[in-house]
This record gives sequence, C-alpha cells and structure tokens, in this order.
Amino acid sequence: MSDWQLALLLSLTGLFTSALSGVAGLGGGTILIGVIYALGLAPVEAVPLFAAVQLVSNLTRTAAYVQHVEWRAAGWFLLAAIPATALLAPFAAQVNVHVIQLILAGLIAISLLPVQQARPLPARLAFVAAGAANGALGMFVGATGLFVGRLFLRPEWPRQKVVATLALTQVFGHGLRVIAYGVVGFSVFAKPLVLIPVAGSVVLGTLIGKQLNGKLSEAAFRRLFQGILIVLTLKLSYDGLQGLWNW
Repeated sequence: MSDWQLALLLSLTGLFTSALSGVAGLGGGTILIGVIYALGLAPVEAVPLFAAVQLVSNLTRTAAYVQHVEWRAAGWFLLAAIPATALLAPFAAQVNVHVIQLILAGLIAISLLPVQQARPLPARLAFVAAGAANGALGMFVGATGLFVGRLFLRPEWPRQKVVATLALTQVFGHGLRVIAYGVVGFSVFAKPLVLIPVAGSVVLGTLIGKQLNGKLSEAAFRRLFQGILIVLTLKLSYDGLQGLWNW
C-alpha cells in the first residue's frame, strides 16, 4: 500500500474514531490503532505514528476541557508512566507484530465484558497504576485509554473531569512514546505524508465529536461502538493467528 493510500484510509478512520472519542471520552484510539495493525504495519512503524496522531487529538480534547482537569491525578500518573516507558523502550524493535495483534485483540475483548461494580482503588494507587499500565502497554500496543480509562472513573468525579483528566494523561503517555521511540531510532516523521493529514483529521473529528456530545442516543452509540470493536477483535485475531502459523 502506498503512503497516499495509507494516508487516505487512516485519515477517514481518524476522523471517525476521534469523533467517537469526542462523544464518549475514550475508545476511538483503540479502534484507530487496531486498524493500523490490521493493515500490517509493524509496531516500530505503527506506535510512533499513532502516538503522534493521538498526541494532537488529545491536546485538542484537553484544550476543550482544560478547566475540568484534575492536575494532581495527572501528576501521579506521570510519576509511574515515565519509568515504565523508559524501561521498555529498548525492546521496542524486538516485538512480533502478530503477537501484538493477538494481545490487542484480547485486551479489546476484555474491555467488552460488563464492568463489575466493585469498590474503586484508592485514588493515588489508581492513578499510579494507570501510569504504569499506560507506559508498559503503550510502548507495544499503542492505545491504552480503553483499558486504563476505567481507573479514572471515580464516583466523585463528574463526566467532564473524567474526560479532561484522561485526555491530559493520554497527552503525557503519547508524548513519552514519541520521545522514547525517537531515542531508540524510530522517528514519528518517518512517514510525513501520512502523519500530517491523519493528524489534521483527528483534530476535525474531535471538534465534531464535541458538538455531537449529548445528541446521540446512549443505547445506539453503545451498539455501534461495541459492534466495531467486535469486528476489529475478530480481524486482529485472524491476522495474528495466521501470521504466527506462517511465521
């Protein structure tokens, strides 16, 4: 696939998924990285590209909700995300893409399970755990919001604070990955003809999603979102198993 074909496909996907994130606060990035991996890009190509695009997307979302950010939570997150990212960066080039496809498929499948109404972790522990998981999973899987986002669902927090704080922590996580991959020799600017249009599409999608927030039926949105994740899980599982079988 040529760069312009990849740019067109990922720009359309980025527009749609960032609009979903603008409505729900999370989840769109998981679909986008799933599509990137489904197209066969290796982690050393997929994660830096995705991180740069999502950095732009989450900066836009953070700016839209900045007055609702819980800064202390973001600080605890960053305290764990920095060492987790740094420790795993040297192994970035050694990961098999088919293994990552299966891991991502498994994580998406787990995210589709009903949320148990258990007592949430103490706040600081939850935010540190979110940072560690973001740094560890993010270096290879790329998207973490759908998985670590549950740690930000505090019963005392209104929806706007959850969306704002999660967006800022995703800025930190993706920013760290951009730096880490650059340090080990994989620049986010390796595919500028793909990066620039996709980054623009996610900004537009975020703005569209903010306008749609509250106008879309919760039940209809949930069915659409879950349907996309199920199809993506099946596609990634098939690609991962087929790839390992032929490896």
